[in-house]
Amino acid sequence: MADAAPAADAAPPADAAPAADAAPPADAAPAADAAQGGDGEPPADRFVPHRLPLSLGVPLGGGEAWTAVWETRLDPGAPGAPAPRVYLLEHDVLYDRDGIYGDAHGEFGDNLARYALLSRGALQLCHALEFWPDIVHVHDWQSALVPLYLNVLEHRSPLARAASVLTIHNLGYQGWFNKGQLHTTGLGWDQFHRFCLEAYDSINLLKGGIYNATLVSTVSPRYAQEIQTWEGGEGLDGVLRDRGTDVIGILNGIDDSIWNPATDPHIAAPFSAEDLGGKRLCKAALQREMGLEERPDVPLLGLISRLATQKGIDILAGALDHILSLDVQLIVLGSGERWAEDLFSRISGASDRFRVYVGMNEGLAHRIEAGADLFLMPSRYEPCGLNQMYSQRYGTLPVVRAVGGLDDTVENNVTGFKFEEMSSSALGNTVAWAVHLYRADPAYFRSMQLRAMKKNFGWAQAARQYEALYRLAIARRTGRPF
Repeated sequence: MADAAPAADAAPPADAAPAADAAPPADAAPAADAAQGGDGEPPADRFVPHRLPLSLGVPLGGGEAWTAVWETRLDPGAPGAPAPRVYLLEHDVLYDRDGIYGDAHGEFGDNLARYALLSRGALQLCHALEFWPDIVHVHDWQSALVPLYLNVLEHRSPLARAASVLTIHNLGYQGWFNKGQLHTTGLGWDQFHRFCLEAYDSINLLKGGIYNATLVSTVSPRYAQEIQTWEGGEGLDGVLRDRGTDVIGILNGIDDSIWNPATDPHIAAPFSAEDLGGKRLCKAALQREMGLEERPDVPLLGLISRLATQKGIDILAGALDHILSLDVQLIVLGSGERWAEDLFSRISGASDRFRVYVGMNEGLAHRIEAGADLFLMPSRYEPCGLNQMYSQRYGTLPVVRAVGGLDDTVENNVTGFKFEEMSSSALGNTVAWAVHLYRADPAYFRSMQLRAMKKNFGWAQAARQYEALYRLAIARRTGRPF
């Protein structure tokens, strides 16, 4: 129940209570947070978690789970900016594990209990602190029980007035459980029906949250439309269509203090839209770092991704011969499905134009964004995506499939290149067009880079939209303007 929402495009940590009285997502730029107001800057030691002098009894599965409660603050990253409070629930039996959802043996069998404790515990903590929020903002299936608890279990408590917003970051993950575990949630069979938790005679937590939340949001306007279609709805398109205009897309932002080519400490030379000279130095340094021939004239392509079919890695594999035949260089950074790691590693060892780094390397990610000319994102679906925004900020034109947030943030032949069909040929042909433009009309290519770099992807606009969303949700819940 922090007053900052969990980071966008990520599930909340297993032992962190979901947001209550939430501001924009926790990775919002400090300036955006400051513009919305705050309660001042805490002492530095407030950033160190400390245990509160209370034990929290949380109803769970017919009994009570007793948790310790810790408090800390999020470092706002800028002097004078508000530092949101975060509360954490400590329960060693359910949370003291190496994985968040599972381990090498698979998903944990008690995940329903673990996330029911998270959701119910957040509301119990409100009672313990006598903190009565106007709004509770929850994320994905992991905290989707909160809107149900507010409607079913808290309707006679001071929490009854709290509106709820459920943000869907990825509809592909819904929280499916056997109906025999329903007692774990503390809810009765009267909530196990097609307009709540029941789906195909099983429990679907996200479905229950969608039907019970005051409003539902997603991380881009296009994704809000896609998830209401049969193709993009992951079986919940009808549920989302039932909510109609209650489903609202708000585009994620990026931290433009970290992703800033003028101040980035990870790259070889600074640059900006006013002076692109440093980008040429970054390209040469990246070619040397990755063992590629140092050629300023060759188009350098980058890809930073999970190596997974959702990210279109299979169609990239099918297009590689075509792409590399264009006399380009390609650098891939990421990890994921074993077949992709093995394939790219073999090609990297045999080709003088292709390099792969299996794993994650934050500094290298910045250097790829800074040094590449083009950036590939051939995703099957992409709720929002961040790298296409990082790329534009660094003058690296994205080549994307026109889905979700990619379609919302890239203007075709203006700040990047888009294709519709999910195929290797569509990707290869779009890369070929971008490479042709790079060579045949460098002045226009440069103008595209400058337009991309001047776009504003910071959090300020999203913060304003979240504030409007919260006001709408509160008005909807209470029947009066807020």
